[in-house]
This record gives sequence, C-alpha cells and structure tokens, in this order.
Amino acid sequence: MAFRGYHASDTGYTSRHKGDMRSGAPVRVKICGITRPEDGVLAARLGADAVGLVFHPKSPRVVGVERARAIVAALPPFVTRVGLFVNAAPDAIEAVLCAVALDVLQFHGEEPDEDCRCYGRPYIKAIRMRPDVDLHGFAVAYRDAGALLLDAFVEGIEGGTGQRFDWSRVPQDLAKPVILAGGLTPDNVAQALAVVSPYAVDVSGGVERDKGVKDEDKMRRFISAVWDVGRG
Repeated sequence: MAFRGYHASDTGYTSRHKGDMRSGAPVRVKICGITRPEDGVLAARLGADAVGLVFHPKSPRVVGVERARAIVAALPPFVTRVGLFVNAAPDAIEAVLCAVALDVLQFHGEEPDEDCRCYGRPYIKAIRMRPDVDLHGFAVAYRDAGALLLDAFVEGIEGGTGQRFDWSRVPQDLAKPVILAGGLTPDNVAQALAVVSPYAVDVSGGVERDKGVKDEDKMRRFISAVWDVGRG
C-alpha cells in the first residue's frame, strides 16, 4: 500500500491542487515519531492515515527493530506504515525491511533518487526548506518519489525540529504531491492548509507531551482541525 494512493508510477499529477482538498479529496494525516504501540493504535483510532517510525539513531524518537515490530503488529488494517531513514547504509535499511512490515520509506538525508527507489517500496523524499531551495528541481531529481515532504531547515538537524517555515514559499504548480511538515500544531494546521493546500500533513512534536510520547487530546484536536478544513 502506497501513501494513500501515490507512488512512483503515477503520471497524472501535475499540480498540488489536483487531488487535494480543494477538489474534494481529504488531506491525509501522518503522525510521525511513534515509539509505543499504544500511541500507534490511538493515532489510528483517532483517524490518522499513516504513522511514522524513526530509524535514525540520533533522533530522540528512534525505535529499534523489536519495538517497531510491536508497533506495526498492533496497528489495524489500512493504516500506512512509514519508515524514516537518514543517510542510512543500504544493509541497515534492508535489515529493517526484513524484520518490519513497512509500506513506505521516507528519506531525510542526501540520498539520491536511485538509492531511494531500490528497495521495492514507494518512497517519500524530505526536503529541508533552505533559503535557496529549488523545489521544482527536486521534483525532477526525485522523479520516482511518491511525494515531497517539506520541512523546516535547521542546520545540523534532519527533521523533528519543531520549527515551521514560511508556507507561502511552496509553489502552486509543483508537479509532486506535497506533504507539509515542520512545526505544525493543532492550533496552526488550519492556517497552514489555507496557505499550502497539501496532499498530506505530517506532525510529530506538535502532538506530544514528551519526546516520543503522544498526547491524545493534541492528536484528536490536530486531526479534527484537518478534517474541519476539508469539510469547509
């Protein structure tokens, strides 16, 4: 299962406004940085479309293979399992894939397209929004990516910063689905959707009470805010 319908073979997506909330389709929600099975189950019960498991050793939300397997095993059907990697060695990724039933891979480092696509699974490429970032160029360079995940740029930190960027920098005509990340919270996600109108939103710290421990009320309010915008 790809990230709710997009993968490398899609050819009809020419604008981020096709298939997004402005044409009637709901904006998808991914809850990232899940470290406990009960949080994954709760995210799914509240309506999350996908959950993210972090396999980057430097992250405060990193999970080992055994914990990841427990989280995945607890999830109900039709929830996409996403594995996040940062410049990981191919054998390390293969070891995770042999042990954990992941649906989609998410790459947050400097991995080129050919290294992202070689694992037989749909993938998402995270792009940190540097001042001079060329998103159209990245859409071409990562032609096999199912989506581009746009995150705030903080020197030396590959995601999970809790910082937001200027949403108006996202072009209207990007030829890839956009997953918006970076500093999203229950209180600002509606505003973000009004500016960017993405295919999906990705949240981690904005729905936590501690690093890696999700907060039920924050997750509920975040997902409800996304749904309310879609209904509007």
